[in-house]
Amino acid sequence: MSKYNALWEYVQKSGKESFQLTFEEIQEIAGIPIDHSFLKYKKELADYGWQVGKISMKEQTVLFHKYLLF
Repeated sequence: MSKYNALWEYVQKSGKESFQLTFEEIQEIAGIPIDHSFLKYKKELADYGWQVGKISMKEQTVLFHKYLLF
């Protein structure tokens, strides 16, 4: 079980094609602060049909995109 499972499930259930969350919102959802290991764990999101887009350190936001199947 990943430490970010709660976040991945939240993203999957969002019902949107893409959206942005702040680091603070991610901490509230996941129950842990976002840290450097997020770069490793973000690959797990593909199992949920999503991917991590832009991570802005300046704005402290993460963009999430749903995989589009053609």
